[in-house]
Amino acid sequence: MNADDEQLLRGRVYGHDHDHPNPGPLPHQTYAVLVGGPLDGLLLDITGWRPEEIEDGVALTTELGRWPGGRALYDPLPGEPRPPGGPGVVCRFHYSGDTP
Repeated sequence: MNADDEQLLRGRVYGHDHDHPNPGPLPHQTYAVLVGGPLDGLLLDITGWRPEEIEDGVALTTELGRWPGGRALYDPLPGEPRPPGGPGVVCRFHYSGDTP
């Protein structure tokens, strides 16, 4: 990934293409920011997720990881504070590796 790729990802919601009419966050949604790895800077829409689903982390499909078409793994850090659910960014998921 180069600097141009990184710029396209910043502030965009995972799953929305850079040419999506509204690739950024919506005011009534809840997000986790992805930290590190191939999806660094993207927001993940976690609106409606239960706390235990957030604790489980995610495996997100990406062409930018170690295995194109594989998954990048992101998890919350244990003990990191999480504000109550609601609109905006409420937590961070940190990169923990890739899987085919």
